[in-house]
Amino acid sequence: MRNVGNRGANLSALRDHNAAVVLGLLRDAGPEGASRAELAAAAGLTPQAVSKISARLKEAGLAAGAGRRASTGGKPATALSLVPDAAHAVGLHLDRDTVTTVLADLSGTVVAARTAPLAFGAGAGPVLDTVTAEVRALLADAGPDPVTVLGAGAAAPGPLDHRTGVLHRVTGFPEWDGFPLRDALGERLALPVALDKDTNAAALALAPRGPRAGGSFAYLHLGTGLGAGLVLGGAVHRGARTGAGEFGHQVLQLDGPPCRCGDRGCLEALCLAAVAGGDTARAARLLGVGAANLVRLLDIDHVVLGGRTVLAAPDAYAAGVRAVLPPSVPVAVTPAGDRTVATGAAELVLAPLFGASPGQKDEGLPRGTD
Repeated sequence: MRNVGNRGANLSALRDHNAAVVLGLLRDAGPEGASRAELAAAAGLTPQAVSKISARLKEAGLAAGAGRRASTGGKPATALSLVPDAAHAVGLHLDRDTVTTVLADLSGTVVAARTAPLAFGAGAGPVLDTVTAEVRALLADAGPDPVTVLGAGAAAPGPLDHRTGVLHRVTGFPEWDGFPLRDALGERLALPVALDKDTNAAALALAPRGPRAGGSFAYLHLGTGLGAGLVLGGAVHRGARTGAGEFGHQVLQLDGPPCRCGDRGCLEALCLAAVAGGDTARAARLLGVGAANLVRLLDIDHVVLGGRTVLAAPDAYAAGVRAVLPPSVPVAVTPAGDRTVATGAAELVLAPLFGASPGQKDEGLPRGTD
C-alpha cells in the first residue's frame, strides 16, 4: 500500500466534542467560512470557548483564516474556514459486478475516482484482491504528493450488520453469509474500515448537513438489485438489527415469479424482470407502487432515485414514480450520479469527525480511528 503520509492533520484536536461540532459548522459554511461569533451562536458556545477551539483547529492544520467580514461599525470580524485537503477518506462501492472507488477530502468533494469490473460471486479472495489493487491505483491517481487517509468506508449489497462489519445472506450470493468483510478489508488495506449497506451509504451522502438538518426521505436504488436507504428525523435509519431498507423484498404479487431472496412476487423480481424485458414504463410504475407503500407507511417528505438503471433513463423513472405518488411528495434523481454510493461510503469515515452528523448520531468513529 502506498505511503499515505501525515501532512499535518492532527485528529487529537477533535477529541473534544465541541471541537468536532465547530469543525462541522466550518464544513457547512464552505469556502467563505464563518466568524467566531457566528460559530459561537450556531454551536451554543461562548466566544471564548470558540476562540480556544479555533486556535487548536488552526494549529492542527484543519482550519485556516478566510479573510475578514465586512465591517458593521466595529472592528471587522475574522472568518475561519475548513482546510479540505488536510485529510481524506476512501469510499468503496462494492456492487455485484463493479467496484467504484473514490477519494474524498474533508469537505466531501471527490478528488479522484475509479471504476473497475468486480465478480462478487467469485469469493472473498478475488474480491479483496481487486479492491486492494483499485485502492492502490486510486491513491496513485490522486497525485504525486502523499495524502492523509483517515480510513476507508465500504458499501456493499445487504443484508449486513454494519456494527460488526459482517455480511449476511447477500441476495443472490448466500455464500457470503457470515463473512467479516470490514475486518478483512482493514487487514488488506492497512486502514480503519467502516462497513454499511450500499443504500444506507447513499442516503448518508444525500442527507443535508448543518444545525437545521432534519426531515425524512427515501433513497431508492435500482441497479443490479433494488433497495432503499431511509433518513428519518435527519438520521439514517438502519433498524434494531440493521435490516431496515430491504425495500425490494416487499411482496407485491402472491405466488408471483421467484426472487433471488427465496420468496416469490417480490418488487425486486418484478422490477428487474421489466427492466430485462425493456419495459421501462412498467419498471418505473412498479418502483412507484413500492415508493407509495413506503410513503404511506412512514409519511416521508420526499423520494430520491438512483442506481445505474434509473440513471440510464432518469426522466422516465422520475415521471413513472411521480405519477403514482401524491403531489405533496417530491421526486428527484440523485444529483451525485453514479458515485452516490461510493461518496456516501467515504462519508461513513468523515461524518463522525464533525459532531452529530446525519446518520451517525450516537455512533463512534470507524474502528481504529482517533
